[in-house]
Order: sequence, then structure tokens, then C-alpha cells
Amino acid sequence: MKSSYDIVIVGGGMVGAALACALGNSAFKVVLLDRSPAMRPPEKGYDQRVSALTLASRALFENLGAWEGMARRRVSPVREMRVSGGAGSGAIHFNAAEIGEPALTYIVENSVIQTALIERLHQFTNVHHLCPVEIVDITLADNGAVVTLKDGRSLQAKLLVGADGADSGVRRAAGIETQALNLHQKGIVATTTTEKPHEATARQVFLTTGPLAFLPLDEPHTCSIVWSADTAHADQLLALDDAAFIAELQQVFGDSLGKIQTLGPRAGFPLALSHARAYTAPHLALVGDAAHTVHPLAGQGVNLGFLDAATLAEVLLDAAAKQKDIGAHAVLRRYERWRKGDNLAMVSITGGFKYLFGNELPVVSQLRNWGLDLTNAATPIKNLIMRRASGLEGDLPKLARRALH
Repeated sequence: MKSSYDIVIVGGGMVGAALACALGNSAFKVVLLDRSPAMRPPEKGYDQRVSALTLASRALFENLGAWEGMARRRVSPVREMRVSGGAGSGAIHFNAAEIGEPALTYIVENSVIQTALIERLHQFTNVHHLCPVEIVDITLADNGAVVTLKDGRSLQAKLLVGADGADSGVRRAAGIETQALNLHQKGIVATTTTEKPHEATARQVFLTTGPLAFLPLDEPHTCSIVWSADTAHADQLLALDDAAFIAELQQVFGDSLGKIQTLGPRAGFPLALSHARAYTAPHLALVGDAAHTVHPLAGQGVNLGFLDAATLAEVLLDAAAKQKDIGAHAVLRRYERWRKGDNLAMVSITGGFKYLFGNELPVVSQLRNWGLDLTNAATPIKNLIMRRASGLEGDLPKLARRALH
């Protein structure tokens, strides 16, 4: 059976679902394909994977009508952030009040984000959601794209969007190569409870083996940890029993939150930097991790993907308003030019931080600690960093700007 769509989005994760919502209530006929049902927030405890949403991402979700669904479940504002150089004395303190904002970022479980987005996109009559489905073939032609499903259905589209992650099948089908760097690291995630309350403060320590972050959750004594470590060390940490892991965690993190009391299930995932050589081709666009992956230490990865989605939606809606072909490469190149520079810069910056803070040479250690201290003392620079990292600066798409009241 054949079905025709204007836009087929492959990948129903957070970025793909955000793009589908951004195209909701438009004249486009859109279908979102996902191979597995959306994650649901756990009834007890917390999701192992969380995201630090920028103020621009919050604005996007408010404009899409999805933020309320997240806030109704669990959203944890971060009002302060403390970053230290680990073995050195360098430190920097960010406070949202210094830039006149109620929060620097919001810690939200990935399952909460995705559930709220899927809930919202089901309210749009022009957006179809096919899940679970398995793709067996992708064909790109001069007049569009065809996606064939295992159940025999054939979906024709003017535009195919790959939102299917770092191992993107859409990207492979298009023959788009990536520049990749294996960091030989893993990220360890878990939920912990601590003796002292976190006071809505995120804490990040740069260790020579990789950064460790304690991210505040809505319960005052509960944090989500993200610990990046060299693969061999990460495997050793993952193999420890809970008591031994807590002891290791306490030793490197210190006692700023008192004793680490409990530890939830742990998970590890490999870390790599990657950047697609092209984001677009005729009748094709890549968004999110299909186009780029960054180190999690800056918390920017999924936020870059959300900006991709908002930007691509704006470009497509503008093109349709001018009666242009949304699959034309000249149209899609506008999206690529808009997003590629910022994304590539973030890939490079986060990769550079890994090597800067992973260097044990005394002169490098001293310079990075001086850098943290100098930045902390230079209020205008620090405020600019806060505004930029929070998504208040830059060439933002309309959907990521705050609505005027």
C-alpha cells in the first residue's frame, strides 16, 4: 500500500518528536516513524537519562504547547552552577540571578520530554505517528524519497528527515559521510541521594579521567550523576558493587553535599564526537545526533538538536509560504548554513575541554585553574557565558524565542 506525505521523519525520539510538533497545524502532511514505543517516565524513582534544557529549549516547548506536559510531570530548575578543576584550585560559580533569570537550565528526564512531545503531536490532525515500525528500504530519487516498511507499506515524501540518531540509517542511505573522533570514554549515569540538599545547584568537577556532574532533581536530596571516564576505568566502575562505587564517587566528588547515601541502577554508554559532512541533500535533511554528536559535559547535545528542529521547521514553512519546493536543495541549504557553524563549534569546544581538563601536565593544570578563576572574577565575561549557554544569545529560530506577552 502506498501513502504520500510532504514530510517523512525517521526517528521518534526527542528531536524527531519536536520537529513533528513544530510542523503541527501546518499545511504539510507529516508522518513520524519510530521503531519502538516512546519511553514512559518510571512510576517509582527517576529515569537514568536526563537532559539539561536551555532557556531556548524551554521557549521552544512553550511555543509548541509541550512544556506544560513536562512541568506537570517533573521539571527541576537549576538556579546555580558550581564548576571546579578537580585536583586544582580553580573554580567558577554561575548564578541565574546575575543575568536576571529564574533558572540557568532545567533538568528533565528524557522520558518526560519524549512523553510530553508525543502527547502533544497526537493533538495535531496533520501529523501521523506510526509506531512501532521497521524500515527495510530507503530510496532517494530526483522527485522525492520512498521509505518501505517491513509490513509492506510504502511511504512517498517530498522531504525525508533523518532524526534517527548517531547511527543514522537515513544518513547512510544518502551516502553522507561523517567526521568522527572516538573519545575512548564512557558516560556513567545513575541517580543518587545525598545527606545535604542540592539547593537547585548543579555541580561539575573536571577530573583528569573525565568530568563528573551532579544534576539536581525535583527531590531536594536527589541528583542525577553523569560521570565521564576513560573506557577501561568506566568499565571498572560499572563492575563495582554499590558500596564500592559510592566510595569511589565520594572520594572524587568530595563532601559538598555531605555523604552520598544511596545509588540507583547504573548504565554506561560510549562517548564520541561526530559531525556530518553535509546536513542536506535533495529531498533530505538531518537533525540532531544524525548530524552531530558532542561530549555531554556541556549539556548541549540535545539542545542543539532542538534548535535544528526549530530551524528546519521555520525554513520549510517559509519555503511553503513562498510556494517553493521544500525538497529543493537550495531551500534545504538555508537550514544547513544556519545551523552548521554553531553545531561544529560546539563539537570542537566540547572535544577541546576533554583534552584540556584531561591533561595532567602541571603547566596545563595551572593555566586551566587560572582560567576558571579569572573568568569567575570577570563578571561581564561570566554573564555572557551564562547567557550564551542558556540560549539567550545567538541567531535563534522564531520558535526558540520567548513569546511576547
